[in-house]
Amino acid sequence: MPIRWSGRDLQTLSAAAMSALLLTSAAKHFREPEFFHPVVPDILCRDDSGEQPNGPLAVLSREEWVAASGLLEAAAAVGLLIPATRRAAAGSVTALFTAFLSGHVDALRKACGPEGTPRRRRVHTLRLPLQAPLIAWAWTLTRRNRRP
Repeated sequence: MPIRWSGRDLQTLSAAAMSALLLTSAAKHFREPEFFHPVVPDILCRDDSGEQPNGPLAVLSREEWVAASGLLEAAAAVGLLIPATRRAAAGSVTALFTAFLSGHVDALRKACGPEGTPRRRRVHTLRLPLQAPLIAWAWTLTRRNRRP
């Protein structure tokens, strides 16, 4: 007899898988923060050296942005596992992944510039298009499933 999965069961499984992905990514933010440095646009990064003026959006250092996004990913991962907070967490993840698009575009632009390397071009060429399915996946978790 085949197993029948309800819409709610599938959504719970999908939320758990996304949660695992987010927790893995959040851990990497703290284990290897330099992996995420290129994805933080310079315009957001505060420069405390005094060599250049900080713009109005430069409220955190690059390291602080990476840590903050890691914490947000971890919090969203937990929120996805709790049915009562799943829709809100999924909406937040959708917004987070959408906001990350600008960082991925900026990283690819830099990787293709004079300072870029072939490895960085490959990495960022792969990372940017991955955002679309991640955004779509997160968005599917915002839907309310009817009972079976």
